[in-house]
Amino acid sequence: MPLLIRNADMVTADSRSRGDIYIEKETITRIGQNLEAPPNTDVIEAAGKLVFPGFIDPHVHIYLPFMATFAKDTHETGSIAALIGGTTTYIEMCCPSRIDDALDGYRLWKSKADGNSACDYSFHMSVTKFENQTEGQLAEIVADGIASFKVFLAYKNFFGIDDGELYQTLRLAKKLGVIVTAHCENAELVGRLQQSLIEQGKTGPEWHEPSRPESVEEEGTHRFATFLENTGAAGYVVHLSSQGALTVAMAAKSRGVRLWIESVLPHFLLDKSYAERAGVEGMKHVMSPPLRHRRNQRVLWDALAAGFVDTVGTDHCPFDIAQKWLGKDAFTQIPNGIPGIEERVNLLYTYGVKRGGLSLHRFVDAASTAAAKLFGLFPRKGAIAVGSDADLVIYDTAYRGTISGATEHTKRD
Repeated sequence: MPLLIRNADMVTADSRSRGDIYIEKETITRIGQNLEAPPNTDVIEAAGKLVFPGFIDPHVHIYLPFMATFAKDTHETGSIAALIGGTTTYIEMCCPSRIDDALDGYRLWKSKADGNSACDYSFHMSVTKFENQTEGQLAEIVADGIASFKVFLAYKNFFGIDDGELYQTLRLAKKLGVIVTAHCENAELVGRLQQSLIEQGKTGPEWHEPSRPESVEEEGTHRFATFLENTGAAGYVVHLSSQGALTVAMAAKSRGVRLWIESVLPHFLLDKSYAERAGVEGMKHVMSPPLRHRRNQRVLWDALAAGFVDTVGTDHCPFDIAQKWLGKDAFTQIPNGIPGIEERVNLLYTYGVKRGGLSLHRFVDAASTAAAKLFGLFPRKGAIAVGSDADLVIYDTAYRGTISGATEHTKRD
């Protein structure tokens, strides 16, 4: 059935206008003033609300075997939470480990999502090793519509790749015309620091951040940028969390390196004191890169407002309390992850636009349009235009509510 949204205050990454939006077969077919519609058209009155292009979360984990357990969401629960939170498309990390076959892993991740998601989705294909058959397999995956790879410069011997594999991946990505997203830490340093702290009896969640300090993220970001510079590939730093990492990324961009930056919701709003709480309260807040000293929050907000941080994702990865307790004897065993797919848009609007001076256009760009452009979805998504998908969010800025685990839709406690 056709749909007409009347009196829409349409806000995109670069424009704002008022009018009616007419939708047929899930596609915007007309935009204008006082549009006529057939008698069987559903009509929504949007006066007094903002209408945004559907938001895109560029970094989520739904199906994820990780640290002796699995992330809690299914594609049904994760996608419903996304939609209720205004996210109409998510890009999931497809993460087979080093011992898995890449093509088999891609097919497995697709099978988990296909027919089970309430909203649209795509994947970043993780490259966790580079062997003789890897180039052919990745070319086949790109031909299937995937526009990005993912590499881990962390999680040695599980997801992590070495410098030789990184070089090969970037060369192939350039050849295939895809962008490479990267988790930027120094895997060797993380492993050594973890071992040293455990040997000293420093086992609680408060030691997670010291095992992955800001300098380790800065080094990983610098190394990734250096490899991009010397291969000519395009890259995207995921979940950048600290001033040092931002500084080296910006320096690379100023030299002409093709590099974009993502930060994720927890690093804007939470700091390392949350992970320093006793017992499971601290364990709940363990993610990687870790929550940082709060001085980094202002740096990230300012960089987002200036457009230096290109996108805001979540790194959504839910675990329940029983899973977090797997790390009761050592922080190295705490499953890393914080959920956020349902909260991202409301929190970014509240603390960014309403309380932080973030412009509406920068808000839309960072939460929707930039990701659509980077990952091959624009202008079908990330825009309000004739021919675009009718992924639209009608947003009531007068709404007030309270976040509660009891009323959320992601599958965790």
